[in-house]
Amino acid sequence: MEHRHYLVHKPYGFLSQFITNGAKKKKHKFLGELYDFAPKTMSIGRLDLDSEGLLILTTDGKVSNLIQSKKVEKEYYVQVDGEITEEAVELLKTGVEITAKEGPYTTLPCKAKKLTDPGFGPRVGKKVRDDRHGPTSWVSITVREGKFRQVRKMTAKVGFPTLRLVRYRIGNVVLGDLKLGQVQEVEDLLEIVNN
Repeated sequence: MEHRHYLVHKPYGFLSQFITNGAKKKKHKFLGELYDFAPKTMSIGRLDLDSEGLLILTTDGKVSNLIQSKKVEKEYYVQVDGEITEEAVELLKTGVEITAKEGPYTTLPCKAKKLTDPGFGPRVGKKVRDDRHGPTSWVSITVREGKFRQVRKMTAKVGFPTLRLVRYRIGNVVLGDLKLGQVQEVEDLLEIVNN
């Protein structure tokens, strides 16, 4: 069987799945509304309802496991409440204690740096609060692990709650010019992730 792989620019307000059994989720939007994916396509990792950006989908479980592993970096561009300080960025780099499913958890050391506005344009679906409520700033956070809502918990822990979260990069695959809601089928996923 020849496997198929897709890059998706997931919009805000979409769930990283195709169907639901839960009655309360029936009002949500699903990835299948964006494209006619091959049968047995799965999302590699997830982005929650409130998050946007790069999502990789595949029909190959082995590829999915590799990309979800700690071998592959995931970089997020995060708009936070307030002007993030160098002290907060340093704390993010060294690891902070967050609450995980299994209890208190200290995040692994990661890469973090302040960013100028990456120019994504306004968020579609729900506006991020405006400057009348105080300044915002952007930070890049690159992790190799993926606890539930980890990046949001990390920025909150250092005193700068997340207002907008966009996954920009997985391995060597970047969001680039992929437009909001666009799906691009790719041939050799491992080659482009690992290069």
